[in-house]
Amino acid sequence: MRILPTSVRTRLTLWYTAALTLPLVAFAIASYLIFSNAVRARTDAFVNDALTVFTRELGAERRIGPAIPEVIRRTLSEVRFREVDIVIFSDSGAVVGRSATLSGEASAGGSSPAIDPSSLVAELGVFPMDAVRTGTVYRNGAAYRVMVRPLTMDGYRFRLAGVHALAEMEAMLARIRRLFLVAIPLLILCAATGGSFLARRSFRPVSAMATRAAEIGASTLHERLPVVANDELGDLARVLNELLDRLGRSFEQQRRFMTDASHELRTPTAIVRAEADVTLARERRTEGEYRASMAIVRDASQRLTKIVDDIFLLARADAGHLVMHPGSLYLDEVVRDTVRAVTPIAEERMVRVVLHGAVEVPMVGDAHLLGRLVLNLLDNAIKHSPEGGIIEVSMTLRGPTCELSVVDAGPGIPPEARDRVFERFFRVDVARSREGETLTSGAGLGLSICRRIAEMHHGTVELVGSRPGRTELRVSLPTAADLREGVSS
Repeated sequence: MRILPTSVRTRLTLWYTAALTLPLVAFAIASYLIFSNAVRARTDAFVNDALTVFTRELGAERRIGPAIPEVIRRTLSEVRFREVDIVIFSDSGAVVGRSATLSGEASAGGSSPAIDPSSLVAELGVFPMDAVRTGTVYRNGAAYRVMVRPLTMDGYRFRLAGVHALAEMEAMLARIRRLFLVAIPLLILCAATGGSFLARRSFRPVSAMATRAAEIGASTLHERLPVVANDELGDLARVLNELLDRLGRSFEQQRRFMTDASHELRTPTAIVRAEADVTLARERRTEGEYRASMAIVRDASQRLTKIVDDIFLLARADAGHLVMHPGSLYLDEVVRDTVRAVTPIAEERMVRVVLHGAVEVPMVGDAHLLGRLVLNLLDNAIKHSPEGGIIEVSMTLRGPTCELSVVDAGPGIPPEARDRVFERFFRVDVARSREGETLTSGAGLGLSICRRIAEMHHGTVELVGSRPGRTELRVSLPTAADLREGVSS
């Protein structure tokens, strides 16, 4: 069962209220205790001063008076305190005398207690004669502050007690308690209301962003969240807008990918269907005609298969499902094997492939994918090389990096297209390439696959330069570090 509310705004208001309530209540309790102790200390000081004055007057009367009982009686009748009742006890605990206010003249309506103060003193217990004791005694719902101190006259020992009613102090403390009980809840209510207002005002931009985000769909990815301030919420809005930018580019790339893929797949499928329709249109055909028709279907099917394989490879790589099988290999062996594999195709197109400076390069990688990378580079060079052209392949070892360079003698790439040669399905003007199908089928996926394979091996593929008669593509791959743990999968 969930206890806390699900709304962040409500939880923030509750936390804000609790954070203010706890110190406020602690402050009120501490203030009350400090004030109460201060008032009690002041009362004790007042009673102690009264007893001191009485003791001084008692000594003065003793110097001029006859006997001790007469001195005590006279001093009690002459020295009176409005809020302190005085009682004198003998060493045996008997009452020797008490102030006149306790005889009844002031108890009817005065501030002195209407009860016998000697009984209040007795409740403090039996004390040593030389001890000073102070305490609070409760009687009939009222509180009294009692102070007892020793008194010695002419070798006789007495105990002098002062009793002070705490009715006024208790009433004042009660008013303070009532004030706190009323003021603190009102302050907490105001804090909760203000916290709710501030939380609602603070989360208003979040609500606006949520409303706008709910309106954004696949067809409205061009819309962005409002950036209302230059604060944390503004930073959040900017981050989300950057995310929408990336999603928009990804959607656009996927849309363009699907459009281009559909366009590329339509041509071979149309050729297969057209050839099949032409072949089936006549009831009788010669074996040569059937063989020629099947040859056309075979070539179109090969191109279709190649395009599908390339699309599938890129799709798996984008989804992170292209699993590599890294192992120890020599890159120069992969390059030599690929050069030998494409040599017959190059000779058919009257192009020569020359390998220069092949160096022994041990590394860790996927031999199949690296072979695919080199094959696509060479096939791209063959496709754009003129008859009698030479394709130069060279390897250079620069520290922990091996650079593989492929140079062809084609017409070159125009400046406006050089930044897009690695885009999927992008092809330079068809007139710049020679007619005929090659291993990559001319679908514009070869260089994209090269870059993806190089990135999986923590390398790069770049267009170094291009002009009529010379176009150079360079692959840089790390060789010194073991890539088994860092290779993408």
